[in-house]
Amino acid sequence: MATLVAPVKHSHIEDAKALYKACKGWGTDEKAVISILGHRTAAQRQQIRLAYQNLYQEDLVKRLESELSGAFEKAVYRWILEPADRDAVLANVAIKKACPDYHVIIEIACVHSPEELLAVRRAYQLRYKLSLEEDVAAHTTGDLRKLLVALVSVLRYDGPEINARLAKSEADILEDATKNKAFNHEEVIRILTTRSKAQLMATFNRYRDDRGTSITKSLLSEGDQVNEFAAALRTAIRCINNSNKYFEKIIRNAIKGAGTDEDALTRVIVTRAEKDLKVIKEVYYKRNSVTLEQAVAKDTSGDYNAFLLTLLGKAD
Repeated sequence: MATLVAPVKHSHIEDAKALYKACKGWGTDEKAVISILGHRTAAQRQQIRLAYQNLYQEDLVKRLESELSGAFEKAVYRWILEPADRDAVLANVAIKKACPDYHVIIEIACVHSPEELLAVRRAYQLRYKLSLEEDVAAHTTGDLRKLLVALVSVLRYDGPEINARLAKSEADILEDATKNKAFNHEEVIRILTTRSKAQLMATFNRYRDDRGTSITKSLLSEGDQVNEFAAALRTAIRCINNSNKYFEKIIRNAIKGAGTDEDALTRVIVTRAEKDLKVIKEVYYKRNSVTLEQAVAKDTSGDYNAFLLTLLGKAD
């Protein structure tokens, strides 16, 4: 369930005027920006962008980029984008890093529904004038390239049907691969990149029932933490099997210890606020015995803090 608190009715024209006023003259009224954009759905935000463009012949996104700064600016920028376009930006940033962040690519490919992933691929082509698949291929090598290109290219079946016999046979294939450390076996890649999520979850459950341990734990055995391909497989399996637990861990790692991984924290809150962030909050509390709002409030500050807490559903 979503944490976003948005009005059923609103005037996108009045919102556009209020945002123009917030950005006019010396200084910016960040509280006004948060109170408006932090309480609008994706569809409402796009209406506001269009109204702003029509009223002032100016792109609201570019205006906010010039008015805001730091982690707050980045969070607002990613929030105001249309969801598929936002994921295209996240994917491109992850790919173009000096050390590509393939976990973000896997996250986008494995958490989304087939139609959502297709929308991201289309948005990527529109924005960057090349396909997500070719960009991923250009910035990866070897078995990791095979896995990632297959994951972002697939259009999985999205139905609930499962084949128990197939789950058993493919659980056996996965066991052989983990036992022999043959993680890059093409059968492993085939299973993870072509089966429906329902069928994969049945296979993972059969693996756990027959072996007494999860496949992700098997992939961690015998020092495989340093195996990049095994780590990619674990990320894909966790995203498919239980994305809420996956996102909880991303947030937990982002705010534990010294410093904050603002990119990771922003990514999860901004992308999940209209989807399942309420469930992620519950998982976080169960795991850490502290609310996510308390953790974010302690680890962030200023307008960035206020914006994230607004998306988390905290009352103004």
